[in-house]
Amino acid sequence: MPHLPKSKLSRRGFLVASASALAAPALAQSNAAEVFGAEIEPEVTQTTRGNIASFRALDWRPYFSNLNNGAILVDINSRALHYWSADGSDYRLYPTSVPMTDDLTRRGRTKITRKVEGPDWRPTPSMKKRNPDWPDYVGPGPDNPLGTHAMHLSWTYYRIHGTHDTRKIGRRSSNGCIGLFNEHISELFGLSKVGTQVLLI
Repeated sequence: MPHLPKSKLSRRGFLVASASALAAPALAQSNAAEVFGAEIEPEVTQTTRGNIASFRALDWRPYFSNLNNGAILVDINSRALHYWSADGSDYRLYPTSVPMTDDLTRRGRTKITRKVEGPDWRPTPSMKKRNPDWPDYVGPGPDNPLGTHAMHLSWTYYRIHGTHDTRKIGRRSSNGCIGLFNEHISELFGLSKVGTQVLLI
């Protein structure tokens, strides 16, 4: 999916690109979805298409009192992540994956506390309880469910991260985290910093 540059966001271009990316076969998939039991929607459903159509540029002011350290807004319903730079000159909009169920979903204010390139992964105790056959540890690489980059939030176990399984984006497919295409998390990783504000709604 093409890069969405700064504040020069074309809604029409974004909708076309998003629809193409979600409808196209996944070119960079691994077997991570099968290994980790992701319950993803098998096809692009009418609901997903409706969510794509609801993506729109937003102003930061209704959500944040300032842009100190930059700001990230994640809209669970539209499955979109919005980013604003600290000076307000750079705005980005990305499609995301969101938690599979409401009980895995957390909303509210947090911030980025740590950034990791080439993350490793361990299932949380609750994940392991639900899925006892999951491995205890997965190192960096194509089978890692965190993709190429991960940004830890102040909430324990919650991250904004990439995914090697591109089918997950635009769907309710995560165990609580917010997922992006690897090319998008790489870009956001470079723009964000430890201390960037995050709001999930």
